[in-house]
Amino acid sequence: MSNLYSRHSRPRVRAARMLAFAPAAVATFAAMAQTAPRPAELPKVEVIGTTPLPGMGLSRDLIPAPVQSATDADIRRGNSIGVVDFLDRNLAGVHINEIQNNPFQPDVNYRGFTASPLLGTPQGLSIYMDGVRLNQPFGDVVSWDLIPKSAIASINLIPGSNPLFGLNTLGGALSIQTKDGRSHPGAAIQGIAGMHGRWATELEYGGHNQTWDWFVTGNFFRERGWRDDSPTRVGQLFGKLGWRNAATDLKLTMAHANNDLTGNGLQEYRLLAAKYASIYTKPDVTENKSTFLNLALSHSIGDNLLFSGNAYYRHIRTHTLNGDINEGALDQSVYQPNADECDALTAAGFSGFPVAGENASNTPFPFWRCIANTLLNDEPGEKCTGLINRSTTTQSNYGLSAQLAALGTLGGVKHQFTGGMAYDASRVKFTQSTQLGYLTPDRGVAALNAFADGVTGGMVDGAPFDNRVNLHGRTHTWSLYATDTLTLTPAWHVTLSGRYNRTNVVNNDQIIPGGGPRSLDGNHSFNRFNPAAGISFTPGKVFKAYAGYSEGSRAPSSIELGCADPANPCRLPNSLAGDPPLNQVVAKTWEAGLHGVLPGGLNWNASLFRTENHDDILFVAAPINTQFGYFKNFGKTRRQGLEAGLSRKTGAFTFGGNYTYLDATYQSTDTINANGNSSNTVSAAGDKGIEGGNITITPGNRIPLIPQHMFKAYVDYRFAGGLSLGANMLSVGSAFLRGNENNRHVADGGAYLGDGKSGGYTIFNLSGAYQAHRQLRLFAQVNNVFNRQYATAGQLGPTGIAPNGSFVARPFPATAGGDFPVQQSAFLAPGAPRTAWIGVRYEFDTPAVKR
Repeated sequence: MSNLYSRHSRPRVRAARMLAFAPAAVATFAAMAQTAPRPAELPKVEVIGTTPLPGMGLSRDLIPAPVQSATDADIRRGNSIGVVDFLDRNLAGVHINEIQNNPFQPDVNYRGFTASPLLGTPQGLSIYMDGVRLNQPFGDVVSWDLIPKSAIASINLIPGSNPLFGLNTLGGALSIQTKDGRSHPGAAIQGIAGMHGRWATELEYGGHNQTWDWFVTGNFFRERGWRDDSPTRVGQLFGKLGWRNAATDLKLTMAHANNDLTGNGLQEYRLLAAKYASIYTKPDVTENKSTFLNLALSHSIGDNLLFSGNAYYRHIRTHTLNGDINEGALDQSVYQPNADECDALTAAGFSGFPVAGENASNTPFPFWRCIANTLLNDEPGEKCTGLINRSTTTQSNYGLSAQLAALGTLGGVKHQFTGGMAYDASRVKFTQSTQLGYLTPDRGVAALNAFADGVTGGMVDGAPFDNRVNLHGRTHTWSLYATDTLTLTPAWHVTLSGRYNRTNVVNNDQIIPGGGPRSLDGNHSFNRFNPAAGISFTPGKVFKAYAGYSEGSRAPSSIELGCADPANPCRLPNSLAGDPPLNQVVAKTWEAGLHGVLPGGLNWNASLFRTENHDDILFVAAPINTQFGYFKNFGKTRRQGLEAGLSRKTGAFTFGGNYTYLDATYQSTDTINANGNSSNTVSAAGDKGIEGGNITITPGNRIPLIPQHMFKAYVDYRFAGGLSLGANMLSVGSAFLRGNENNRHVADGGAYLGDGKSGGYTIFNLSGAYQAHRQLRLFAQVNNVFNRQYATAGQLGPTGIAPNGSFVARPFPATAGGDFPVQQSAFLAPGAPRTAWIGVRYEFDTPAVKR
């Protein structure tokens, strides 16, 4: 299939032909629509949107994929804090990595593909809200805290490499539709209070008359967090104003968020065992401010033609503040100041510093050499034990899209056709700075007047210490897409789809402009046509079947293109470096499945799937410092498996469950840096704990952080008198840690500590609600009822904190070559302990409203 895509110009001819064909296609389907049956003649079916823009939709049975859907009522019944919480507890194939340990900053994984707020995480899911792509231009990251739960009307999780959802749809797409005053009239107020200082308030109000409709909602959330020094504050506002007449519907959406999130990240496993709520270093704060505008239009042209379009603008400003241990100091002599340093301290007016004998046994948190080297501008980058990393990202993205949907008959075959175009553009400004300091007993960093700016930070390994970044980037993407579902017989349906994307990414380095070594300047273009085809067989309610093939792609983002040179590794999100350029990722998915409803109302489903990524983008550690790394293309990876589920509702009793087997493996051979892995080349040569070791990935090695097994089950019962109780179980298998890509790490109790896998876990959650009045609902939720301690992710890396909590450098004597080994360990992302909250919801003027 290599003829379908290129980084150069050949697909321009194909795109031109598509554009030339578009007017004829529209005319043909307009003629078809004149003979199509009236919508009133069609049976009532559950309709799913098959494109990001709202359209006519398609019956669920006709879609050749197992789409999972939910409404706002489902989310509310689950007492979920946010949309991510709901996805994790309910949808098949979904699990989260709590790497930041913040409920609004998880990695959301579906079938081994990820949507994450963290730069450096390979992104493989596209997220849409009302037809607007929410993956941000800088790194394709997703800020889940910017999605207001109280504004969500429905969600659809579409599996596979569906090309209709554009770039980044490698493993799936999440499409969110929001409320308006016609679908959700009335007013409601909701409040919750619970453990760990958690409280939240939600307000919503909607209404309409014959012409206008309006809806507004706000969500205000606070908690101190279950881990040490981990407060969070979330404020979200959302509004929608609509106007319509007999043929036209116009809606203007406005949203704003202002959030302060603390996510103190991974913790070394020994420290976690000593205190589950402990943190490695602090602070780790992200401030997100976002403004979102979207103008959407739909217009009916007769009974069977629908035009829809939108124009949007989004502005996001993100500040990060991270206090980190300086891994570059772990193999250095950081304790006793030498004579020159003592003189510098004295001249600066310091007193009380040791003149001899300071070492790790009597100095748990050294700082005198750091201060002295800052005064001398000598080697503070090597002698200071702490760093404060700051970044600011400003992103403005905007675009428009338009599509035409038609129902009709051509040659005796029923068609449902949708064709459209989209243009998306963005401007990004990213700045990064690193300030030197020293680690304090509370795991914070005391800052000094020295920066990694090439001047005040002194020297590191004989070169000026410089981590600054000032990057401006621009991205433009043009797209054309079309899909047609043909009903060949009442039971057989074929869907053909395709999308052409062309993306241009321009980077402008504000520190080293003009190109050349270490310059971030670059101009990169990517284009590809992605096809899809599927077939559905719907002979009856008991048994239905489908099969399909699809392709998707993802163009490298500014940050990946700016950090792709192993000779100039990056600190993420701290530094970037120059080219070489990367290839775009291409995913190819096969899927087949069965589903139906048995007599008695038992819903069942089973499916097999396989997705292969070509030129996957990985972020790998640099050979000399695991705080640095670079992006590279990896030949091929595979994610394949099966899903099966059952559910039934009978009277007051509802139950269900789903199981996912997921085999996620590398399918090519490559060598990457892995200092924390005991099997690396340097360790195998006898120099354990010395930097610069590589490991070899071979076909069949499992991809880290992806469990093979997931099982979810739930049961609910509604008692007479308005009381309902529910329970659900979430069981997730073990997964390899990052840094153990070859699956061969084995702890030795010395230079290498901790297992190379995180253990599997099972947690139980309980929920209850009491409908005290038709407008008043009381509810309670207990997550992790048995207070299970578990990990959702992990990474191998160097540790500078001893089990007693003190900083330790040079934990082992020098090797024969004079190098000092650094102790490597397993760092884990602990799952939240038992967390309970209660709440109350009151709805005004809504008794007669049907949702």
